[in-house]
Amino acid sequence: MEYLLPILFFFVALIYSSIGLGGGTSYIALMTIFGISYHTIPSTSLVLNLVVTFIGMISFWYNGHGRLDLVIPLLIISIPMAYLGGLLTLPENIFRVILLITLIIVAVRIYLFQQLQFRFKISGNQKYIVIIVIGSLLGFIAGTVGIGGGIYLVPLLIIFGLASEKESAAAGSTFIWFNSLAGITARQQSGIIDTDFILPLIGSVAVGGVTGSYLGASQYNEKTIQNIMGFVIVIAVMVLLKDIL
Repeated sequence: MEYLLPILFFFVALIYSSIGLGGGTSYIALMTIFGISYHTIPSTSLVLNLVVTFIGMISFWYNGHGRLDLVIPLLIISIPMAYLGGLLTLPENIFRVILLITLIIVAVRIYLFQQLQFRFKISGNQKYIVIIVIGSLLGFIAGTVGIGGGIYLVPLLIIFGLASEKESAAAGSTFIWFNSLAGITARQQSGIIDTDFILPLIGSVAVGGVTGSYLGASQYNEKTIQNIMGFVIVIAVMVLLKDIL
C-alpha cells in the first residue's frame, strides 16, 4: 500500500485535472477501500484538492470563464461553513455514515443523472436563496468529509441556470480550492493532519495534475472517467456498509 496509493493517486490527478476537476471523491473512495483512518481521510483529500485544482482554477480565470458575481456570494457563505466543518471531530460511526450518504449521492449523480437535460428557471431573490443553500451545505460537507463539492456544484449551477458549463467549471474549481483551504486550515489548528502520510501523495498528484492539465481534456472522455470513478465509489460504499453493519 505504501507505493500503490501514490501510484493510483497519480492517475486520478492525471485524468481529473485534464477535465478541470480535483478528484477528491475518488481519493476518499480509494482511502476508504484501503482502510485508511477516518481521522486522516478528510485532511488528506482537502490538501490534494488544493494541489490539483489550483492549475485548473488559474486556467479557467485566465481564459475569461470566471464570474465574480457568482463566485463571491458562494464563497462568502461556504468558506465559514467549510471552516466549521473542519473544526468538528466526529465520532467514527457518525463520520462513516455521513461519508456513506455523500458517496451514495455521488454515485446516483453519476449513473442516473449524467446527462442533465432538465432546467429550472429562477430569478431575482431566488438565485441568492439557491446560492446560500448550495454554498452552506457544500461548504460544510467539504470541511467535514473532505469532498471539495465540485461534482455537486457544477451540475447544480447549470440546472438552476446560474451559469454556463465553462462558467460552472470555473466556479467549481474556485469553490473547491477556497473551501479546501478553509477546511484544511481548521484541521491544521486541531492537529489532525498526518504529514508523513500526505507528503508522498502530494508529490504524486502534483505531477499527475500538471501532466493532466498539459494534456488537456481532449485526451479523455468525461463519461468514461465518471463511470470509472463511479465503480470505485460503489466499492467504497460496499466497504463502508460492511464496516457500519
